[in-house]
Amino acid sequence: MAIYEYLCPECGPFDVFLPMGTAPPARNCAACGATARRRYSGPNLRRVPPALAAGLAVEERSREAPAVVRRPDARSGGARDGAPRAASGRQARPPHPGLPRP
Repeated sequence: MAIYEYLCPECGPFDVFLPMGTAPPARNCAACGATARRRYSGPNLRRVPPALAAGLAVEERSREAPAVVRRPDARSGGARDGAPRAASGRQARPPHPGLPRP
């Protein structure tokens, strides 16, 4: 459904929800019955929050050029951040192997 805006000469602007492409150029005002002409306005676009936009950009880039891991991170002892460790202090699951270089 699309939102179409009409301007009544007596009551002012009002919105109508109609299937896309079906709005007539004129419509009767629901309040007073006068003929209202359709107004053309910009689409209702919203901005994406910066954190979400950055995440979407990283995801989009990784489709064509995924990050390549050459070796485990030395700072974490080869473990990924947040990976659980066994009682012996070793990592409970193997680290992510990464993607091989072509």
